[in-house]
Amino acid sequence: MKRIAGTIGILLILTVFLSFTGRGYTGAQQVSSLLTEEEIDTLLLMREEEKLARDVYTVLYQKWGLRIFSNIATSEQRHMDSVKVLLDRYGIQDPVKDNQTGKFTSPELAKLYDELVEMGMKSLLDALIAGANIEELDIKDLIESSSRTDKADIKMVYDNLNRGSENHLEAFIRQITLHGGSYTSKYITE
Repeated sequence: MKRIAGTIGILLILTVFLSFTGRGYTGAQQVSSLLTEEEIDTLLLMREEEKLARDVYTVLYQKWGLRIFSNIATSEQRHMDSVKVLLDRYGIQDPVKDNQTGKFTSPELAKLYDELVEMGMKSLLDALIAGANIEELDIKDLIESSSRTDKADIKMVYDNLNRGSENHLEAFIRQITLHGGSYTSKYITE
């Protein structure tokens, strides 16, 4: 409950911060021109990558019924919402045109979604490992994305999402261990 309240508080602070820092701009075009193409691309990637996590966990919860998938899927929706605030703030078109589970603008993320769901359907342990892989990929991409911007609001969101992903990764690794498995890092160092 404390984590949920903390995340909601962060979202509220971010919304207020963005509403104050956005004053004085008359249109989205002027605001989005403040970002580099790389910053825009990373925001678009992070929006869909958070959706990928939410969608995979939703499907895995339906298959296995383990609460970790449901709980973290809910958290991933909040992560999506945080990135959406930035997209709106900077006048960037949302890549999540179809919020349907498994639908992505990025062909690479659509392929990754299919691979992770297929992996997660094999066994509960494989599903938990798929979850850990997703969180590692999120951490890797968030660290890289944060290093490619000097915008305080974007860095703040990426840093908060990274902390959430680190918590999710720890939770998945605990569950993997509880279910008799072990985990080897795939995208980041141990």
